[in-house]
Amino acid sequence: MVERRLTCLAVIVLLWGGAILKNLVSLQIVHHREYTGKARAIQEVVVDIPAPRGTIFDRDGQPLAMSLASQTVTINPLKVDVGVAADLLGILLHLDRTELFGKIQEARDAGRGYLIVKRKLTPEEYESVINLGLEWIRVSHESQRHYPKGTLAAHVLGSVDFEEKGNAGIEKGLDDDLRGKPGRTRLLTDVHRRGIDSHESTPAKPGVPITLTIDERLQFVAEREIATAVAAHHAESGSVVVMNPYNGDVLAMASYPTFDPNLPLERGQDPKPRMNHAISVPFEPGSVFKVVTLSAALETTNLRPESPINCNGGKITFGSRTIHDSHSGMWVVPMATVLAKSSNVGAIQVGLRVGQQNMYDYMRRFGFGQKTNVPLPWESSGRVFRLERWGKTSLASVSMGQEVSVTTLQLAQAASVIANGGMLVKPRLVLKKGNQVQQPSTPVRVLKPENAITMRQMMEGVVLYGTGAKARLDGYSSGGKTGTAQIFDFATKHYTHTYNGSYMGFAPLTNPGVVVVVTLNGTRGEGGMGAYVAGPTFKVVASEALRVFDVPKDLQEVVPPGTQVAQNNKQDLNDLAIGDLNDGAHNVLEDGDDDAPAPVQTAAVYGPPPAPVAVAAPAKPAGPKVPNFRGMTMRAVLAEAAAKGLTVMADGSGVARVQSPPPGSPLHQGERIRVQFAR
Repeated sequence: MVERRLTCLAVIVLLWGGAILKNLVSLQIVHHREYTGKARAIQEVVVDIPAPRGTIFDRDGQPLAMSLASQTVTINPLKVDVGVAADLLGILLHLDRTELFGKIQEARDAGRGYLIVKRKLTPEEYESVINLGLEWIRVSHESQRHYPKGTLAAHVLGSVDFEEKGNAGIEKGLDDDLRGKPGRTRLLTDVHRRGIDSHESTPAKPGVPITLTIDERLQFVAEREIATAVAAHHAESGSVVVMNPYNGDVLAMASYPTFDPNLPLERGQDPKPRMNHAISVPFEPGSVFKVVTLSAALETTNLRPESPINCNGGKITFGSRTIHDSHSGMWVVPMATVLAKSSNVGAIQVGLRVGQQNMYDYMRRFGFGQKTNVPLPWESSGRVFRLERWGKTSLASVSMGQEVSVTTLQLAQAASVIANGGMLVKPRLVLKKGNQVQQPSTPVRVLKPENAITMRQMMEGVVLYGTGAKARLDGYSSGGKTGTAQIFDFATKHYTHTYNGSYMGFAPLTNPGVVVVVTLNGTRGEGGMGAYVAGPTFKVVASEALRVFDVPKDLQEVVPPGTQVAQNNKQDLNDLAIGDLNDGAHNVLEDGDDDAPAPVQTAAVYGPPPAPVAVAAPAKPAGPKVPNFRGMTMRAVLAEAAAKGLTVMADGSGVARVQSPPPGSPLHQGERIRVQFAR
């Protein structure tokens, strides 16, 4: 009996031991990975380490966009007292208590367990939150994009969204390079999910630094001058492109109106200032396009600068359509005079000699109707219609710059063909990615060298004796072409008396150092003529570009004999590409909307600009006090300025030595702080 009981007990013990052994094998061998993973999920938290975006520099290494460390406060609305959270965080973070209460309550009602209370804390706010040590307030460390030059090159740089992803400009076009790769760390936590140790960290890989071809000094001048021109001539918008004609480097690309990329686009805010008019807004070029017509003539016909062209007294008729020059009395003149005086009738006569096929071919060879493929989003290709869509008067229209649409950058590319000796070179906006130099595009022959030189000489005549006299440079020879095109009204299918005024040119004449194209959209009246509105801007920007790049002067600073100074009410009108000068003139494009150029925003109706008068500038309201940055590193200066919502123009390297305005002085609205760094 006893033995039987012992046997039963032994069996039970063996079964029990076997069960334990089985479970041990299951836990330690069979399901080891599974249960280890579950344990880690309970004990560990995986935290992403944000990767700072790559810094964007100008061609001389000046930072234009950089990433700074910032902090963000978040809470779980489901685990807080809404009233207490609103009261406490409203005081600490300087937020409106009522508005914050509503946001927390809304998130709580929606069942959301995560709410961002505030990004980009000031040092004082960060210190206050950390000192509280409350578990329900979480502070995460992020990377904040900062643009130390404010609005400078805003349309080229673009901006980022709240997730630090590029949403415009280079920030979007090269987002994959700039973004970097986030890191990751495993944080060991206690029972209350509080971090006690970290291990197995994978460091974040910063984004690739990008060096642009833009020159900061020249960009500043281009932006200043186009803003001045737009305001002075009541234009709606404007753009400037400065380009090296030999390697395609875009030295400046300015667009107005502009914006500050440090400030996000708010709901209901007008997005137009963020549009890059140099690449995204095509327009009818008008008379600047006559350089394409005459270039094609030199290549495909026996016409030369001295060849006689019958301008027929400034009038020509095609079927029911009559085309006028804006001046009359010009009959047989040399082809060079057609360009210098910007005769529409003369350009049409030349275009008829070139023919449709050749004209179309050279429009394409010059790069029109195709994107330049700079790494910027929303670039327009403009519009060049296929030959089968050309009407009976299309050749006449195209010859004087109608029935085709282009961008400012495309005009700079085309002007470079003439300036560099006949080669098409694609614009280059990125000089380096990291340490890797981005090679210029392979040049493609468009014009014979001798024909390019001939075009340069004829374009010099535009400056010396024609419509481009206001663009003449002091101390430098130059060539150029003015352009004025009426804006087409798609509602009435007529051209209006609102204009796009432009000027394209290069200097000096022999081995040109720079190409500059200026465009103003939506000017009005005689004051809107290209020679009047764009020529002076070209003069200032080109002069500064030649100075910045140390191009030696090739002329004495005197007006050569015979130079004509164009008058606004006479010679400036010569470059107007116009079918009829009567109000509401019927246009060749009326028969089909598909054949119309891409729409261009038109300006509000203004009268001719009044004579300039001296007006006292309004007093600027006093703003915050200027901090003392002296002795601080550039990164520390920019971090403090960003935290206080200030814009700093930084120059040099090392530590801050000189600043303007001085510390403690009031900062006026729109004023920037300039800080000079030295070692």
